[in-house]
Amino acid sequence: MFLHSVNLWNLAFYALMVFMATLGLWDVFFGFEENKCSMSYMFEYPEYQKIELPKKLAKRYPAYELYLYGEGSYAEEHKVLPLTGIPVLFLPGNAGSYKQVRSIGSIALRKAEDIDFKYHFDFFSVNFNEELVALYGGSLQKQTKFVHECIKTILKLYKGQEFAPKSVAIIGHSMGGLVARALLTLKNFKQDLINLLITQATPHVAPVMPLDRFITDFYMTVNNYWILNARHINLTTLSVAGGFRDYQVRSGLTFLPKLSHYTSALSVVSSAVPKTWVSTDHLSIVWCKQLQLTTIRAFFDLIDADTKQITQNPKKKLSVLNHHFIRHPAKHFEENPSIVSDLTGTSMWVPVKVSKWTYVAYNESDKIYFTFPLANHRKIYTHVYCQSTMLDTNSWIFGCINSTSMCRQGVDLSWKAELLPTIKSLTLRLQDYPSLSHLVVYVPSIHGSKFVVDCEFFKKETRSIQLPVTHLFSFGLSSRKVILNTSGLFYNIELLNFGQIYQAFKVNVVSKCSGVKEEITSIYKLHIPWSYEDSLTIAQVPSSTEISVKLHIAQPENDSHVALLKMYTSSDCQYEVTVKTSFSQILGQVVRFHGGALPAYVISSILLAYGGQLYSLFSTGHCLEYAAMLDKEAKPYKVDPFVIMVKFLLGYKWFKEFWDMLLLPELDAIVLTSQSMCFPLVSLILFLFGTCTAYWGGLLSSTSVRLLSSLWLTLKRPSELPKDMKIISPDLPILTVVLIIVSWATCGAFAILLTYLYYVFKIVHLQASLTTFKNSQTVNPKHSRRSEKKSNHHKDSTVYQLRLSASDAEDSLRMHSTVINLLTWIVLLSMPSLIYWLKNLRYYFKLNPDPCKPLAFILIPTMAVLGNTYTASIKSRYSILIFFFLTSVPGLYHTFMSETCLSFLITWTVPEGKAIIVIMVYVQIQFIWKCIIFVSLIMHFIC
Repeated sequence: MFLHSVNLWNLAFYALMVFMATLGLWDVFFGFEENKCSMSYMFEYPEYQKIELPKKLAKRYPAYELYLYGEGSYAEEHKVLPLTGIPVLFLPGNAGSYKQVRSIGSIALRKAEDIDFKYHFDFFSVNFNEELVALYGGSLQKQTKFVHECIKTILKLYKGQEFAPKSVAIIGHSMGGLVARALLTLKNFKQDLINLLITQATPHVAPVMPLDRFITDFYMTVNNYWILNARHINLTTLSVAGGFRDYQVRSGLTFLPKLSHYTSALSVVSSAVPKTWVSTDHLSIVWCKQLQLTTIRAFFDLIDADTKQITQNPKKKLSVLNHHFIRHPAKHFEENPSIVSDLTGTSMWVPVKVSKWTYVAYNESDKIYFTFPLANHRKIYTHVYCQSTMLDTNSWIFGCINSTSMCRQGVDLSWKAELLPTIKSLTLRLQDYPSLSHLVVYVPSIHGSKFVVDCEFFKKETRSIQLPVTHLFSFGLSSRKVILNTSGLFYNIELLNFGQIYQAFKVNVVSKCSGVKEEITSIYKLHIPWSYEDSLTIAQVPSSTEISVKLHIAQPENDSHVALLKMYTSSDCQYEVTVKTSFSQILGQVVRFHGGALPAYVISSILLAYGGQLYSLFSTGHCLEYAAMLDKEAKPYKVDPFVIMVKFLLGYKWFKEFWDMLLLPELDAIVLTSQSMCFPLVSLILFLFGTCTAYWGGLLSSTSVRLLSSLWLTLKRPSELPKDMKIISPDLPILTVVLIIVSWATCGAFAILLTYLYYVFKIVHLQASLTTFKNSQTVNPKHSRRSEKKSNHHKDSTVYQLRLSASDAEDSLRMHSTVINLLTWIVLLSMPSLIYWLKNLRYYFKLNPDPCKPLAFILIPTMAVLGNTYTASIKSRYSILIFFFLTSVPGLYHTFMSETCLSFLITWTVPEGKAIIVIMVYVQIQFIWKCIIFVSLIMHFIC
């Protein structure tokens, strides 16, 4: 019956929207590289020693605990306190476990064993009871205060030691990183208690799903504090994102803003981290062996030999993090590296005068220095490029001043090299080194190992090739291509006009080689100069390699850099590079950046359809099908003009002052514009997706009601259609009071769920009664006509005492089905609070704070009345205003409470001629300001 109300064209349209949404979701959840992280294993059985907290603290936070990680003999030795190492505190994130510390803790222990425990780290971990803090923000402040107490407790464990620490390092996963940043907002917190903060997949910029105001308030407090106190924050912070594999927290949310030159903050994607070079999902980022090894190397390089603790020097901290996480020169970290190196000893000096040179080293017994005179090359070439497949950490390339055949000392250029998965490379602009007379490449004596060293001089214009990307709306039907004909070792492909997050491309690199017998490896590196989100692809040539090209961060307006595809190639191969737009990845970017607003668009479409049903009921006396009303009423042009108008007016100072005077929040559209996150037609795309979801959700809801009514009929045959149609039945006030008490004493979301189940029960009962009535009508049609005439006569006699006819029952069922569809989304958005309450029921019987409690106080009586309401009573002139007020306010209020939902102003759900209803809603004192807030909420994720 639901499908009969939709024509075939609309059905085809909804099917097309499902297909497009599926493409976008597939790209988000599956359109990335396979997991290349190596699992980190424990060599001994992991143990978690519970640290005894003061009784007052344990009583104040009964659900939280502090643990010390250990293995084997280390764990046995440290069961007797005090401790002697360097304290590091691990903070788990949303639904995270304190046991996630074991990966990095075990690796740090193995590293300490390798150096005979000259230095070692003590890893602590906090048990947050696996709370859903990313969905329920009521406990974020409590977690922050508990971490503060834990830091003080940890430092007390080192009292009396020769090198007792005065601060701790913190590693925060997911929301744990945000809690760590929030420590600075506490009144009694001393910033010196934290010497280093490393966050993993932490959404610093904004919450992933701001489902309640406590989350948004917490973010606002933390970010505003860091912005306003940027000059005084001296905390070195590193944020590591997981890349496209992490679909729970997109990497763009993890980038810490560079507030000022005083702020020591770095943000990087794991795929760009040297010696890691992999994308991690939200959980594997805590156990990915490559990333944890990099982190531990950085920790040991941060140790001050004098204090045997992490250095307090902010410059050293930043240089260590840059060395390990940004650009690794294939050298061990040195705080003050020697620029000049002695080139002495028994060795051969071989001059090289050609512009392109290759040397294969195998079982060399003597050291060899190859010298390249630069005087003649400067006249012809602009750059020199060298690479070596020997990945040891020794110096390998130098510059000599005023040298002839050999030089005693050389400038160590190895620090300017870059480490890649299979080579270490160096590119120098000759103009920057006018005093160098020779370039020296060092080949050490080796036994049993083979490696290749290549050098070439070139002109920049021959290796920098411009490749404009295809247009956004080419849909992959057209492409652009370049062919690399020269036999170079290195190319820069400049991807012109590429800098927006809604752009996505597939780059195909085809390599063809001639006369190659050995296996050759090429490296393709996508370099984004305005953020550390590079990604590498390793290909065996000849081959055809497809590379996905899309962004985590849009190019800033004042940035003129160009995205590069750096190609480290073989001189024996020819390469063909083709770029074309990827439509599925564009849809994936829409879902990735704005998918959180989809529930709001769904609710908006449902409200528009519901308004159309009310209008048809008032004007024609019948409530039309939900699907038909959705096709007719859910139109984006009813909203976009108003959105554009408000955004335009906010450009005027007087309107902005008026807006701020009403205490309205800043429009999300303006924020998104400042972050370069505006998609072309994103409002239209999400509206279509929302309407499609609302349609199929309505179909699922209608089908579920029919199935439940069939089950009801098999268990108990209901009576005939309701005769007594009083809106306020005798037991209704008692039920309402009981549910309100439940909401007040326990959890608002729990009371909302009970109310929802009560409403579903009433609708299932009505559906079963209507089915029975129709069956009896088929058996005895004369009796049915007499019953209907009697019902019509009864309707004329009184307003509140009515007998329901079959036509009225069908209208009521259509109306209630739409309300059920809307209530389902409200219940789903309230579930995080309910889950949090259930998990902590053994500690707290009453949820505090409760974001759903105000909504429950409004929703419970409203839904109780609606559950007993039929279209026959709605047609009464006295109940029209009450009914519309009751049906509109809960959706309006919940949209405000959830804060992730936008919706359309209720005025658009009401047809012309019923303006009095809108006025009655807007003059309600307790809701007037929420209605104004609604104007700002419709801007959520709309550009």
